[in-house]
Amino acid sequence: MKLQNIVYVLTVGGALLTSCSDFLDTESPSVQSSTVTFENEGMTRSAIMGVYSELAGTYVYGQKMSVNWQGVSDIELASGYATDPSKDLTSDTGAANYYCDWYNKTLQWGYIFKMAELASTAVDGIRASALYKSGNAAMKRYLGEALTLRSLSYFELVRRWGDIPFKEGMSNSDLSNVYMGKINRDSIYSSIVRDMQEAVNYLPWVGENSDYNCERVNKGFAKGLLARIALFAGGWSVRDGNQFPDDSNVEHYPNVEGNPGMEEVGGYYVGRPKNWRDYYEIAEQQCAEIIGAPENPHQLDPDYGHIWKTVCGLNYNEYNENLFEVANGVGYSGDIGTLMGRAMDGGIGYGSRGFGGSYVCSNAYYFYSFSPTDTRRDYACYWPQYKKDSDAKRNREVMQTDIMNVKLGKWGFFWTSNAYRSIAQTATARTPTGINWIVMRYSDVLLMFAEARYMLGKGIDSNSEIANISARNALEQVRTRAFGAGSEEVNKYDADFFEAIVNERAWELGGEGIRKLDLVRWGLLDSKIEDMKKAMLYLLDGTHTIQIFDKTYEPTDFPVKVYYRYDKEGEFIDLSSANFYRNLADNPDTEVYSEANWFPRSYWNLAEGKESSLVDNSVKILSCATGLRKSYDYTELLGTLKYGELIQAKLNLIDIGNEICNYRHFHSIYYDDIYKSKGYLKNSYGYDKQK
Repeated sequence: MKLQNIVYVLTVGGALLTSCSDFLDTESPSVQSSTVTFENEGMTRSAIMGVYSELAGTYVYGQKMSVNWQGVSDIELASGYATDPSKDLTSDTGAANYYCDWYNKTLQWGYIFKMAELASTAVDGIRASALYKSGNAAMKRYLGEALTLRSLSYFELVRRWGDIPFKEGMSNSDLSNVYMGKINRDSIYSSIVRDMQEAVNYLPWVGENSDYNCERVNKGFAKGLLARIALFAGGWSVRDGNQFPDDSNVEHYPNVEGNPGMEEVGGYYVGRPKNWRDYYEIAEQQCAEIIGAPENPHQLDPDYGHIWKTVCGLNYNEYNENLFEVANGVGYSGDIGTLMGRAMDGGIGYGSRGFGGSYVCSNAYYFYSFSPTDTRRDYACYWPQYKKDSDAKRNREVMQTDIMNVKLGKWGFFWTSNAYRSIAQTATARTPTGINWIVMRYSDVLLMFAEARYMLGKGIDSNSEIANISARNALEQVRTRAFGAGSEEVNKYDADFFEAIVNERAWELGGEGIRKLDLVRWGLLDSKIEDMKKAMLYLLDGTHTIQIFDKTYEPTDFPVKVYYRYDKEGEFIDLSSANFYRNLADNPDTEVYSEANWFPRSYWNLAEGKESSLVDNSVKILSCATGLRKSYDYTELLGTLKYGELIQAKLNLIDIGNEICNYRHFHSIYYDDIYKSKGYLKNSYGYDKQK
């Protein structure tokens, strides 16, 4: 892709601007004088490209923010179900389950701060330049890009770490403004919202200027990002009332449901700003202006699968569904696909590494949340694994049956570019795929619009004068793509419209780094994870009615065996042929259908002494994400299960709960950053406590 070549040929930023990888150890940010750099369009453009180059870094969207930091939600499991995540404090596995300490080097924020610093240098340099002050159109566009990239940097920092050090400008060469403590997140959100409100005025739509495509910050993305930031600014998050005790402008989570995971403990509480409606108004306005603009180039790709086949092949989406993609380069950056996606074994003729690892996967709970005719299902959850099939004596897909490890289906080896495959086939280690990370899609804009409008009390059927559609219309546009025009499923969703939005965003955006953070801002992260755990235990138990999203299943709804056929070449499984949702007495045709034992046969009606796998897996399910709460008590739930006593006995051997606070969704601050802060920084939420 075009921007990839620009970024990697220039080795951008290095010749023009430098900034340390640690915001606490910043040297003078200018190698050449800003007076020189920002009085020249070409050099200013190169400086902006230097900021873009940081987006693809391992600790930004190249890996951590796209893969590892998805964490555990109700539909995604970074690192899968761990045996005892409370003992794993210095890895991605522990952090994904909301356990870690300040020695966890997998959670370093320095590279994101570096991106913010480079963007700030560009913002300040452009504003001070005579070229910009003269009204130069290109310089205005560059200012819009720099403001957006800086806002994106601080947005990612604040929603992942909470209250953080923050300054609106660049670092001084004498470091006089470098050492600082945390700033209340509400003031940070207020500042970056203002920046984004300015930035949207300077940027062109995709296609309006030949330099601006989905790999460059453009008007559609800037407005969408402003909407996303506003929803988080007005959303729920855990608060450190010990460091910021003045909460006169903060509304405490009411917890009318009496959820023990939302109780205020030790000065920590869940809150949101009292003026949250102001932010939701901004979100609705910005989304409406995208949807209703005559110049809007973005639309839904009519084929959901085409989005993923296109991005894996390093091509542009011709419908401009993707508002912004982080440009990666084959062999240079991007672990998208190799670490999560459709599973392929290594050593079978396609390279030694394979494809589609388990860094992020899903489970049967997410799979069975989908309606059978939802075309998104098999891109969200993919059961087969491509491997050497000893029975067939060939490479082909083989049905996997582990309901606790269902791969994400949006990234597949056979869709990747020839450039990647030619390298991967001879590589002995993981090779960067070059697959772009999609930061925002048009469907997200439609769903944010529907959510904001509904939450502001504007109803679901009244049209926005700007967008000329209603909240219901926006939701149903997304569902029409999923089910097809005229399908009765388009209008079948939860009667509670907010719950319908919560569900739809899961089905539409699963695996895209969005779900966990959505649940955080809604105040639902804890309760939705517990819903998933209960349903998964019931799937293993086989004696209870099971609630999964808006669907109710009886044990008899699940097959004992799944029967399926292959395509005419006998290589890929036709998933539409599988009886995932009904039990069949026999194989329909043994000459045509292959078969695999499904979870009822694996876990139900076990002979005495054969319960170890069920018990072990039940404990893994219960222990996942337990760093979120201070403590847990599953006695009542386990009392309803066939092997509840055995599960409880093994669960008693594991530490669950963080012992400090509830709703602990933020990352810890790395010890080196605390050490270099000269006493300005400290960890909150119990991350300074050694378990």
